Amino acid sequence: MRRTTTVILLTASLALAGCGSSGGTKAAAKPSPSPTVSKADQYLKVAHGITFNGSPTDTELLALPPKWCDALDAAHSVKWMFDSTGGGGLYPWGADWGTAQQDADSLVVAGVKAYCPRNLKAVADELRASGEY
Repeated sequence: MRRTTTVILLTASLALAGCGSSGGTKAAAKPSPSPTVSKADQYLKVAHGITFNGSPTDTELLALPPKWCDALDAAHSVKWMFDSTGGGGLYPWGADWGTAQQDADSLVVAGVKAYCPRNLKAVADELRASGEY
């Protein structure tokens, strides 16, 4: 009986050892880095999905997020930023283009998310509280 048990264990061990070996070496899978998307590209992707009243250039659109971030870092609200009489005058419009309020809100959220995500919660909270977001 003892000899049978030894033979069974030996056979099982060899079978398991054979299952684990493929006979060759495999190269370890190397992680591939995910492509880095620039802040500008993140923001412009959203901006290009908005229907503007006119056609703002990417340069005009890209000028806004840093100004929004500066205003938010100075503890101003979105309402203040968008106010052209006594506020920041940073509503997204140009000489020959404009933006509907809902799209302006989407644009500011995209800009803040890409350029100064530290302010995203405050912006989202303000827009939600006003019913705009």
